[in-house]
Amino acid sequence: MTEVESLIYQSDGTQRAIMLFFHHMLINDYDLNDKITYKNPCYYKNSWICYLKPLKNKLVEVTFMRGNELSNNQGLLKSNGRKQLKGIMVSNIKDIPLNAFREILNEAILLDETKPYKSKRK
Repeated sequence: MTEVESLIYQSDGTQRAIMLFFHHMLINDYDLNDKITYKNPCYYKNSWICYLKPLKNKLVEVTFMRGNELSNNQGLLKSNGRKQLKGIMVSNIKDIPLNAFREILNEAILLDETKPYKSKRK
C-alpha cells in the first residue's frame, strides 16, 4: 500500500470509497503521479493537476489547481470564493458525472502538458 492509499484509508465509509475511486482512476487510467501535500492526496504530471479533499459534511472535493484556466463547459467546477482553484463536490460514487469529469480532467492534463504553470506569487 502506498503512502497516499494509507492516507485515504484513514477516511470513513463513503468518503473513503469516493477517494479510492478517484485515486485508482487518476493513477491507472491517466498515469498521474501521486503524493501527499498539505495532508491531501495530490496528483501531478508536469505540475500539480488536482487533489482530493475530504470535507466535514461527508463530501469529497476534487480540486483542480488551475481551475480558473479551464473552460468549465460542463458547469461542474465551483470556485467557492477562490481565485485559482475550482472543484467538484461529490457525495456518492453513483452521483459522479463521469463523462463530464473525464472531460475536465483531460482538459486539465492537456493544459499541464502544453502550457507550463507559472506561479503568480511574488
